[in-house]
Amino acid sequence: MSGSTHSARIAIIGVGNEFRHDDGVAWAVIARLRARAEGRPLPRGTVLSVCDGDPGRLIGLWENADLAVVLDAAHAHPGHPGRVHRLELDAAELGRPRTTSSHGLGLGEAVELSRVLGRLPGHLVVYAVEGADASLGTGLSEPVAVRVEALVERVEDEIVRHRDAAAHGLRDTNSGGPP
Repeated sequence: MSGSTHSARIAIIGVGNEFRHDDGVAWAVIARLRARAEGRPLPRGTVLSVCDGDPGRLIGLWENADLAVVLDAAHAHPGHPGRVHRLELDAAELGRPRTTSSHGLGLGEAVELSRVLGRLPGHLVVYAVEGADASLGTGLSEPVAVRVEALVERVEDEIVRHRDAAAHGLRDTNSGGPP
């Protein structure tokens, strides 16, 4: 885990475990965003972090953020490895996420606890990627690996939309779709 959102306006959080194959997809996206930011810096106040999915840590990372984008691996039955689910929640209408984290406790509990504690981000966007392999080991399966670059671009688009909406005093209502 790295960074702090106490002064950040935008929190980009990769949830997972890089040592469980596809569960590391969010970490791969964060690593790629960091590499791209070296040549093309992200807007001031943007913090890139990774987390194991612990609800307390997630709340700490997105607290005080105007926008939080969370990336995670997901399991669905039947599964479609590489399929991306996007869920967009505004603080006024946050409910339990419809996607399932691969960590059991995690994102849904963090949202519920954040609501009770009054520590929700202003806007939450979740990208959940269905995985094929969560066994021990490194490296992503091919259907998940091919989604990394598209997810990087989607996160960058989320940041631009948020920045543009904030500059115009508008609420971001773009529902987007899978990359």
